[in-house]
Amino acid sequence: MSISNDLYPNASLPPERKDSGVPYVRQGLHVESYNDFDPLRHVIVGIADNQHIPEACPASNEKIPAGSPMRGGKAGRRTQESIERANECLNGFAKILEDRNIIVDRPGAVDWHERITTPDFSISSGFGVMPPRDCLLTMGKSMLMAPMSFRSRYFEYLAYVDLMREYFESDPNCMIEQAPRPRLSDDSFRMDYVAAYEYLSDAETMERSLRKEYSTKETDILFDAADVMRLGKDIFVQHGLTTNLAGIRWIKRKYESQGYRVHTLSFEDNHPIHIDATFCPLRPGLMLLNPNRPLFKGQREIFEKNDWEIVEAVSPAWDNPPALCYSSTWLSMNTLILDHKTVCVEASETGQMEQFDKLGFDVIPVDLRDAYAFGGGLHCATADVWREGTCEDYFPNQFSGAHSLEHWEY
Repeated sequence: MSISNDLYPNASLPPERKDSGVPYVRQGLHVESYNDFDPLRHVIVGIADNQHIPEACPASNEKIPAGSPMRGGKAGRRTQESIERANECLNGFAKILEDRNIIVDRPGAVDWHERITTPDFSISSGFGVMPPRDCLLTMGKSMLMAPMSFRSRYFEYLAYVDLMREYFESDPNCMIEQAPRPRLSDDSFRMDYVAAYEYLSDAETMERSLRKEYSTKETDILFDAADVMRLGKDIFVQHGLTTNLAGIRWIKRKYESQGYRVHTLSFEDNHPIHIDATFCPLRPGLMLLNPNRPLFKGQREIFEKNDWEIVEAVSPAWDNPPALCYSSTWLSMNTLILDHKTVCVEASETGQMEQFDKLGFDVIPVDLRDAYAFGGGLHCATADVWREGTCEDYFPNQFSGAHSLEHWEY
């Protein structure tokens, strides 16, 4: 699926390679990150090139608003005008980071137009690579490609293969990994829930969510990297529409053997997808919580008993998301922390910028709203390669409770 860059003017070029195929070493390249707030030195920023709106699938069905034209009737390539405007935003964001001496890479070119067909499913097209945060999980010195639940994103990892190969060759301590590939057949989903979704009231979908009954079953190991919150030795994973308990158990088995501690969180949310517009670490000891999505009972305790302050985010500036957008207005709190005192915030979110200012941050406004529809906000549009800092213990007071995976029925 790798193609020429005619439709991908913002994609990274393939690395230069020796005759053997081995990429040349990129001097000084370093892969390492343990959280979302230590000084950022190297990042991947997404692109909007040739992005498509795919057909709805069992996993994406609940993410698409019931009345949205994206429900089947709007499948196809996004307009060239919208793609160019989104890239203007994303390229401007990349330039802001580069001007602060942060290394910026971009995903490679993969043809999202082609229909995706496997032995288990078929769907109209791929999606795109505006939000690398969903696909890539940097944990210490490894970068892992996640087993995402959207059928349209099945081959999205291919856009990062060349970069990952270059990172592996350039940093002798870097490990590139991939979680088990899911099948995403109809057996992977509660198809009766999927069929009923657009007829359910908000109260009915909330009731389902509070019972932890999501469209994804436990057939496959599933998680999006954007459901994983890294806080040094502790990893918190949201259980929801895009991450199942099998996925959290896989993360637990993999990383606890390396000295990490893995916990699960759930939120009172009709459509729990990705933790980074719901519960966000700002610096050691400080969390930002979506006031419309409180934590399940008992799950605040591990933060409170380790002296973390939880502040509620201010209301978004907008009453509605942009047209043809998968996300909610709460992308207002989907920000990118550059260090313990500096944060990038979407430029129209004046209230959120004021809140960060009162919390002691230097705020960098970034024009990104016109790229929201392509996959999310500032945090979604990036994936860490390197942040300075070491693996710290921010939760020395450990105990069993509602945050423990064992607390929930498998």
